[in-house]
Amino acid sequence: MASLGVLTIGQAPRTDVQPIIEAHLTKNTDLIQKGALDGLSKERIKELAPSNALHSDYILTSRLKNGDHVAMDRRKLQPLVQKRINDFEQENVNHILLLCTGVFPQLTTKTAQIIEPDHVLPQVIKLMLGNKRLGVIVPLAEQVANIDHKFSDVDLDPLLTHASPYEKNKDDFIKAAMVLKDQVDLIVMDCMGYNEEMRSWVAHYTHLPVLLSNALMAKIISEFI
Repeated sequence: MASLGVLTIGQAPRTDVQPIIEAHLTKNTDLIQKGALDGLSKERIKELAPSNALHSDYILTSRLKNGDHVAMDRRKLQPLVQKRINDFEQENVNHILLLCTGVFPQLTTKTAQIIEPDHVLPQVIKLMLGNKRLGVIVPLAEQVANIDHKFSDVDLDPLLTHASPYEKNKDDFIKAAMVLKDQVDLIVMDCMGYNEEMRSWVAHYTHLPVLLSNALMAKIISEFI
């Protein structure tokens, strides 16, 4: 049986995302989940919060095992992500999917292949989009102004807006859809926490094709796992 390590930047298991990934993999693929925040106390998790949301290096958000969500500073989080990668390798897991669309510079492996969505999705989306306009929905308002260079590196200049997959507020998704409606040609929901219901809300109010990052990554991975 093939195995795929799934590494969330929150806590495992990600029961909200697991069905989306499994739907596109063969039944002979075993998902092994780990979370960067697994086993951490509430106090330790609080230490990962951005010290200043307006000037923090790079803000990310993810889900905890109890369903709560947290915002974290990438600089503080990255060593924990790297530790889990090392743990996967010690267990002889050969393929690791980073369950985050954010940019993590200089993650390393010795034996395993790490699949980072920020390296894959912009390239694929660029090929799909051509010269048309891209719309992107991210979880946090702070991320709209701090999307890094992952889209501009492939000559995309997306229109960005936000709606949190962890708040699950339909009105927020409708507002995001109205920002993008009539302004773009394709919408990407740029977080692994979004699901089909959220995608359908945006598609309904924009009448545009809307891509889930997690589903697209699962489809790509299914071709070589």
